[in-house]
Amino acid sequence: MNLNDRDKRALILLVASLAVFFLVYLATGSSSNSGGTSVVQPVESVDRVQKRLEALRKQAATLPAKEEIYKKVSAELADREKGLIQADTAAQAQARLVQILREVAKNQTPPLEIRQTELGQARSFGEFYGEVPVSITLDCRTDQLVNYMAYLSAQPELIATEEIRFASGNAKTKSIPIRLTVTGIVPRKLVPQKKGAMAF
Repeated sequence: MNLNDRDKRALILLVASLAVFFLVYLATGSSSNSGGTSVVQPVESVDRVQKRLEALRKQAATLPAKEEIYKKVSAELADREKGLIQADTAAQAQARLVQILREVAKNQTPPLEIRQTELGQARSFGEFYGEVPVSITLDCRTDQLVNYMAYLSAQPELIATEEIRFASGNAKTKSIPIRLTVTGIVPRKLVPQKKGAMAF
């Protein structure tokens, strides 16, 4: 079969165009199979975006008021925590509490003498604080005890009477042996982290 020049050129063009078509097909088919195409996410509606923006603006508007409340509460907490007995250990806090008890006793008229001191086990007081108990024994009249406790309650430290025990008194001097247990509030870090700690 003899082909003229024109048919030969047409045949060459056909083969060349098929080759180009085949290469283009392979190139686009392999990229789609490899996951190269990206799925376009639907765009949010303008109304929905505006509603979200409005909600964020309302939240931002309440922020200054919340910050002001936080500052007031923080200042009040710091003022109240000034009364905590500050120390590095529970034993040091108890030593400070004993010192307070002795100073108040010495400043009474007439001065009271603390005969015996007992230190109790530090324990938790709520979630954020602890307390350290100290028991003292002294002899005094009832009116002296009332004055002593009034002076204790006027101290800047956060201390409170936990227990009072009376023994039989002396009829002549009207003095009564008294065992007084006082607790002081301390930071929680001073309390041992043992569960089921024995209470004093």
